[in-house]
Amino acid sequence: MPEFDLIIRGGLIVDGSGREPFEGDVGITGSTITGLGRLTGSAKRSIEAGGRIVTPGFVDIHTHYDGQATWESSLEPSSGHGVTTVVMGNCGVGFAPCRKEDRDRLVRVMEGVEDVPEIVMTEGIPWEWETYGEFLDFVGGRRFDIDCASYLPHAAVRVYVMGDRATAGEEGTGDDLERMAALVGEAVGAGAIGVSTSRNLFHRDSTGELAPHVKAGRAELHALAKGLRAAGHGVFQMVPSIDGQVGDGDGPSEVLRSGVALVRELAEISGRPVHFTLTDNKNAPEEHVEILELVEQITDDDLPVHAQVLPRPFGVLAGLDLSVHPFRCHPSYQPLSDLPLAEKVRALRSPEMRARLLSEEPDERFGHQVQLMLAFRALDSYRLGDPPRYDLDSSTSLAHEAARRGLSTWELALDWLLEQDGKQVLLVPMGGHSKPNLAAVSEMLAHRDTLIGLGDGGAHYGLLCDSSFPTTTLAYWARDREGSDRLQVQDAVRYLSRRNAEAIGLTDRGLLAPGMKADLNVINFDELRLLPPSVRFDLPGGGRRVVQFAHGFDATVVSGEVIREHDRSTGARPGRLVRRGVDVRRRHAPPTISA
Repeated sequence: MPEFDLIIRGGLIVDGSGREPFEGDVGITGSTITGLGRLTGSAKRSIEAGGRIVTPGFVDIHTHYDGQATWESSLEPSSGHGVTTVVMGNCGVGFAPCRKEDRDRLVRVMEGVEDVPEIVMTEGIPWEWETYGEFLDFVGGRRFDIDCASYLPHAAVRVYVMGDRATAGEEGTGDDLERMAALVGEAVGAGAIGVSTSRNLFHRDSTGELAPHVKAGRAELHALAKGLRAAGHGVFQMVPSIDGQVGDGDGPSEVLRSGVALVRELAEISGRPVHFTLTDNKNAPEEHVEILELVEQITDDDLPVHAQVLPRPFGVLAGLDLSVHPFRCHPSYQPLSDLPLAEKVRALRSPEMRARLLSEEPDERFGHQVQLMLAFRALDSYRLGDPPRYDLDSSTSLAHEAARRGLSTWELALDWLLEQDGKQVLLVPMGGHSKPNLAAVSEMLAHRDTLIGLGDGGAHYGLLCDSSFPTTTLAYWARDREGSDRLQVQDAVRYLSRRNAEAIGLTDRGLLAPGMKADLNVINFDELRLLPPSVRFDLPGGGRRVVQFAHGFDATVVSGEVIREHDRSTGARPGRLVRRGVDVRRRHAPPTISA
């Protein structure tokens, strides 16, 4: 009788703890790791991992699969990058709790904030719930390639409690705040990983109005924190205020200082971890350093606060098949916007159309202020290339190339967009380049109080695909990066796995050790590379999404089942909803450790 169901043999084990890698085997029985080291027992199946690294499955703590998890069983593209657990419901947006009459309102919020097309949600979401607990029960009855957990989203809570008053910008009454606090407690009791919100002034619904939770006052956020304290579990996740203000050279702006002060307040009131989004600012290159110094003061007082950072420059993708490009809000482009790509390209190659477009500028009639801003920002773009490069060289920018050739940036932008028969994808940098050679990203990545996240899988379908960041972390920072800030592979793996898992209370995963959940990757580290983003039209209602995959993941295992082999899905669906860090499916077996 075989001793194990699966053995990974002869790999270089990078176990997630941060210790030095070592050669050995991993034995799995059921959904649990039951052997580690030199194993002599037999198995029903073996995977030879010689010349490969073997890592825990990665944990992406910032995604938006709230909709996709209700209509699809694959949480791609995250699962294509070694991720075995995702946390959805970030930024305060989601679909529960929700009364029938408020569904359209929450759809508009998700469409505007997270770039999920309305038709996709209308066609895809089954709406078989009202309360948040009922939503978890629905998701909990489904099967996925990887595991998922969920935050309670503030926007949905505010609308559920306040109705029309939530979007009118009114302050919550005392009774409103008590009810919101109670809903937080009920959600955590049902299995929520915590509660999420946003103060980001760019977070607007599809009409351009501020999302309802962005309008909430400080007292309302305190009420959510009190709900977490009463529950005794959970994380408070937030996106801080962003209004374009920068410091005066002597430190962060008062807006940002106030944001960090709010983070402290929420940690003190809730007694629970608080995670907030942090990016750099090209207009104030030291701002992120100064913010992290403020965070150190908080954590030195034993308050559990972490900044979530992206391990590569943040940027929007632009293209004719995407949500953003420089001509998106031009009057002459409007009749073309819904045409198939081939017809759109044919029309844009017409000399008459070209002349009209180049004589115009973006028009506020055809987009709200964020869309207009992105249209202009798309002129500051780069070709991504194959393999994609995020350590951008300014000499390859659209503006630099246009100046070199004596063209306007608008002219060259149109030329670039028409390359590859209109399939060219451009990167519009939004953060990560405030210092040369990605030094700002490196500073945030290595800080003691940061967590890797912000993958945003399941959202921004036409804007970006940062859920591929685990591959960037390994291939770029732990292998190809030159200099003293290159990551040791054991540190990169720990950042992607155990550190994130512990930060959200999922202590049964993120580590290769007997008794742990059998989520792991077998990776061809030497050949690992990121593939260029591409566009698919495979969402409900024929909706579009950008996807980006990798080459080099020989195997990904979830709960002891191989879900991907050689960068392709096996069709296995062992993934489940994880409720507040407790996975009731696990079958424990006596551990086997061999030296």
